[in-house]
Amino acid sequence: MSDWPRQSPVDVALRGACPRCGRGRLFRGLLGVVEHCSECGLDLRGNDAGDGPAVFVIMGLGAIVMILVFWVEFRFEPPWWVHVLIWGPFTVGLGVWMLRVLKAWLIAQQYAHRSTALDG
Repeated sequence: MSDWPRQSPVDVALRGACPRCGRGRLFRGLLGVVEHCSECGLDLRGNDAGDGPAVFVIMGLGAIVMILVFWVEFRFEPPWWVHVLIWGPFTVGLGVWMLRVLKAWLIAQQYAHRSTALDG
Protein backbone atom coordinates (compact mmCIF):
# COMPACT_ATOMS: atom_id res chain seq x y z
CA MET A 1 0.00 0.00 0.00
CA SER A 2 1.20 3.50 -0.81
CA ASP A 3 2.32 5.99 1.84
CA TRP A 4 0.87 8.82 -0.22
CA PRO A 5 -2.44 10.36 0.88
CA ARG A 6 -5.31 9.76 -1.53
CA GLN A 7 -5.86 12.73 -3.82
CA SER A 8 -9.28 13.92 -4.97
CA PRO A 9 -9.58 13.35 -8.74
CA VAL A 10 -11.54 16.57 -9.08
CA ASP A 11 -8.90 18.57 -7.20
CA VAL A 12 -6.12 16.94 -9.25
CA ALA A 13 -8.02 17.72 -12.47
CA LEU A 14 -8.70 21.36 -11.66
CA ARG A 15 -5.09 21.99 -10.62
CA GLY A 16 -3.44 19.79 -13.27
CA ALA A 17 -1.45 18.09 -10.52
CA CYS A 18 0.13 14.67 -10.05
CA PRO A 19 -2.51 12.09 -9.09
CA ARG A 20 -0.24 10.54 -6.43
CA CYS A 21 1.28 13.46 -4.51
CA GLY A 22 -0.90 16.35 -5.68
CA ARG A 23 2.14 18.66 -5.84
CA GLY A 24 3.91 17.99 -9.14
CA ARG A 25 2.71 19.27 -12.49
CA LEU A 26 0.81 16.84 -14.71
CA PHE A 27 1.22 18.71 -17.99
CA ARG A 28 4.10 20.04 -20.01
CA GLY A 29 2.80 22.68 -22.36
CA LEU A 30 -0.92 22.75 -23.04
CA LEU A 31 -1.88 19.09 -23.24
CA GLY A 32 1.28 16.96 -23.09
CA VAL A 33 1.58 14.73 -20.02
CA VAL A 34 4.97 14.76 -18.29
CA GLU A 35 6.90 11.49 -18.16
CA HIS A 36 7.58 11.62 -14.39
CA CYS A 37 6.26 13.74 -11.55
CA SER A 38 8.92 16.25 -10.52
CA GLU A 39 7.94 15.90 -6.84
CA CYS A 40 7.34 12.20 -6.20
CA GLY A 41 8.79 10.55 -9.31
CA LEU A 42 5.54 8.81 -10.36
CA ASP A 43 5.96 7.33 -13.85
CA LEU A 44 3.14 8.85 -15.90
CA ARG A 45 4.16 7.39 -19.27
CA GLY A 46 1.62 4.56 -18.99
CA ASN A 47 -1.34 6.88 -18.47
CA ASP A 48 -3.44 7.42 -21.54
CA ALA A 49 -6.69 9.34 -21.56
CA GLY A 50 -7.21 8.45 -25.23
CA ASP A 51 -9.91 10.29 -27.14
CA GLY A 52 -12.34 10.40 -24.23
CA PRO A 53 -11.73 14.03 -23.26
CA ALA A 54 -11.96 15.20 -26.87
CA VAL A 55 -15.32 13.49 -27.37
CA PHE A 56 -16.78 15.07 -24.23
CA VAL A 57 -15.42 18.50 -25.15
CA ILE A 58 -16.74 18.34 -28.72
CA MET A 59 -20.21 17.29 -27.61
CA GLY A 60 -20.48 19.42 -24.48
CA LEU A 61 -18.75 22.57 -25.67
CA GLY A 62 -20.48 22.36 -29.05
CA ALA A 63 -23.89 22.30 -27.37
CA ILE A 64 -23.01 25.11 -24.94
CA VAL A 65 -21.58 27.37 -27.64
CA MET A 66 -24.45 26.80 -30.07
CA ILE A 67 -27.04 27.60 -27.40
CA LEU A 68 -25.17 30.82 -26.59
CA VAL A 69 -24.73 31.69 -30.28
CA PHE A 70 -28.45 31.34 -30.94
CA TRP A 71 -29.32 33.31 -27.81
CA VAL A 72 -27.00 36.19 -28.77
CA GLU A 73 -28.22 36.13 -32.38
CA PHE A 74 -31.92 36.22 -31.55
CA ARG A 75 -31.59 38.59 -28.59
CA PHE A 76 -29.16 41.18 -29.98
CA GLU A 77 -28.91 40.47 -33.76
CA PRO A 78 -25.23 41.48 -34.03
CA PRO A 79 -23.36 41.53 -37.35
CA TRP A 80 -21.55 38.30 -38.31
CA TRP A 81 -18.10 39.69 -37.42
CA VAL A 82 -19.19 40.16 -33.80
CA HIS A 83 -19.96 36.44 -33.64
CA VAL A 84 -16.49 35.69 -35.02
CA LEU A 85 -14.84 37.95 -32.42
CA ILE A 86 -16.85 36.49 -29.56
CA TRP A 87 -17.12 32.79 -30.32
CA GLY A 88 -13.70 32.09 -31.85
CA PRO A 89 -11.58 32.94 -28.80
CA PHE A 90 -14.28 31.74 -26.39
CA THR A 91 -14.49 28.31 -28.03
CA VAL A 92 -10.72 27.81 -28.31
CA GLY A 93 -10.01 29.00 -24.76
CA LEU A 94 -12.78 27.01 -23.12
CA GLY A 95 -12.00 23.98 -25.29
CA VAL A 96 -8.35 23.87 -24.22
CA TRP A 97 -9.27 24.38 -20.56
CA MET A 98 -11.91 21.62 -20.72
CA LEU A 99 -9.46 19.24 -22.45
CA ARG A 100 -6.87 19.79 -19.72
CA VAL A 101 -9.36 19.26 -16.91
CA LEU A 102 -10.95 16.16 -18.44
CA LYS A 103 -7.61 14.64 -19.39
CA ALA A 104 -6.25 15.20 -15.87
CA TRP A 105 -9.45 13.80 -14.35
CA LEU A 106 -9.27 10.62 -16.45
CA ILE A 107 -5.58 10.15 -15.59
CA ALA A 108 -6.41 10.62 -11.89
CA GLN A 109 -9.18 8.02 -12.22
CA GLN A 110 -6.80 5.61 -13.93
CA TYR A 111 -4.29 6.06 -11.13
CA ALA A 112 -6.91 5.65 -8.39
CA HIS A 113 -8.53 2.54 -9.86
CA ARG A 114 -5.58 0.76 -11.43
CA SER A 115 -5.45 -2.87 -10.39
CA THR A 116 -1.66 -3.06 -10.57
CA ALA A 117 0.48 -0.50 -8.80
CA LEU A 118 2.78 1.48 -11.07
CA ASP A 119 4.25 3.60 -8.32
CA GLY A 120 7.80 4.34 -9.27
